[in-house]
Amino acid sequence: MAVNLIGCRSKGYVAEELPPPPLPTPLNHIIENSMSEIEGTEKFDASIRRFMRYWDIKGGSFALMRNDSLIYAKGYGYSDIQDSTECEVKNVFRVASVSKLITAVAIMRLCETGKLSTQDFVFGDEGILCDSLFLNYRDRNIKKITVEHLLRHTSGFSTPHGDAAFNMELVAGYLGKELPLSMDDMVLYATKLRLRAKPGGYYNYSNLGYIILSKIIEKSSGIPYERYIKDSVLAPIGCYDIHLANNYTNELLENEVSYYEVKEAEPVPAYDGKDTLVMKSRGGNDVHGLYGAGGWVASPVELLKLVAAIDKCPVKDNFLSDESINFMTPPNKESKPAGWANITSREWLRSGSMAGTSALIKVQEDGYSWVFLSNSSSWNGPGLSRQMNREITRALKRVKEWPERDLFTLAPATSTDPGQDIS
Repeated sequence: MAVNLIGCRSKGYVAEELPPPPLPTPLNHIIENSMSEIEGTEKFDASIRRFMRYWDIKGGSFALMRNDSLIYAKGYGYSDIQDSTECEVKNVFRVASVSKLITAVAIMRLCETGKLSTQDFVFGDEGILCDSLFLNYRDRNIKKITVEHLLRHTSGFSTPHGDAAFNMELVAGYLGKELPLSMDDMVLYATKLRLRAKPGGYYNYSNLGYIILSKIIEKSSGIPYERYIKDSVLAPIGCYDIHLANNYTNELLENEVSYYEVKEAEPVPAYDGKDTLVMKSRGGNDVHGLYGAGGWVASPVELLKLVAAIDKCPVKDNFLSDESINFMTPPNKESKPAGWANITSREWLRSGSMAGTSALIKVQEDGYSWVFLSNSSSWNGPGLSRQMNREITRALKRVKEWPERDLFTLAPATSTDPGQDIS
C-alpha cells in the first residue's frame, strides 16, 4: 500500500494510506478473435470446431506460441449457451489441475528467494507447518514428508474417504466439522491419516498434497496464498487476469464462462452444507477450496505467458532459474515432474479435468507451445485431454505457415527480474 505524508500543524506529518495503483490491462482483454482470422488457418479452425461438436464441448479457447512469441489466439463456440454469447480471447475458464503448475512455480520462487527448500520437512516440531494444530498426527512417518515429496506426489498419503478434495462432506464428518472446510481443515485432515507408503517412494496422485503446498506458500511467505501468487509470481510475468475461482454461478468472475456437464450428470449437495442440490460445476464442488490443487481460472493467452517464463527458451528471459526449471522437468522416468503432469524429450504436458472443465498445456520440442481450455466435461473425464492432445496436434499440421508476429507485444512491458518478489 502506498503512503502519502500529509501536513499536520500540531504533530508534523501523519501517514495516509493510498489505494494501490491500477493494474495494467490484461493481455487477454486486448487481443480479439478477429486478430487471428488469418488466411491459411481455415482447416485448423474447422478441425477445432469438429472436435468440439463430437465431444459436445459448448465453448473453448485456444492460444499458440512459437519460440515464446504468441502467434494465434481465438475463442470457439459459446461462453454461455443460454444467451448465445460467443467465446472470445478475453474469457477465463477454470483450469482444474493446471493450477498445480502455478503452485509449483510459486514454491520454486520461494526456494530461490531463500524462504524455503524442497528438502524442508513439512510436519513435526521442526517442520514448516509446526503449528500446534498440526502436531497431533496419526502416523509418525508424516514427519518425513518433504516439500519435494508433495510436489512429485510421493508423500505417501492414502485416500480412505476417496479424493479428499472432492469428498469434503465425508472429510467434514471425519473431522467433526461443519461445511465448508478451510485450508487449515484440509491440512488437519492430512495429519489424521495413516500413510499408504513411506514418503519418497510410492507415486500416488494427490490433490490433498497440493492443498498442503498452498498452506506452505502462506506460511513461508507470510501472505495469503492467492495474494502471493498474484503479486510475486503472476504480476512480474505480466499476468493480471488469473484468479482463484468462486463456486456458484452468480459468483462467476468478469468474463468467466458458464460450465456444462454431461447430459447424464445429476445434482449433488451444495459444497457449503446448504440444504439444496446443485450441479457439481455450479456449487457442488468447492472449486475455490481446491486452492493450488485446482482452484484457478485463467485464459490460454495468460497461461502461455506463464509457460514462456518457465520453458528455458533462450529467446526471452525466464522467471525461474534453469536449476529450478530442471527440478520441475526431470528428463528420466525415475523422478516425477513437479507441477507438470508428464515430461519427455519430445513434450511437456499439464492437463486438468473436473465437472464442467477440461484443460491442456503442451510444450513441444519444435518450439511450439499451446493451450486449450473448455467449459465442458465429457463422459470419459480426464481422457478428454488426451483426445485434445491428439486432435489439436494433428490439426496444427494442417497450417502450412503461421504468421511471423508476437501478440505478447500488445501488452504493457513487464519484467521477470527475480528482484520483484514482495514477500
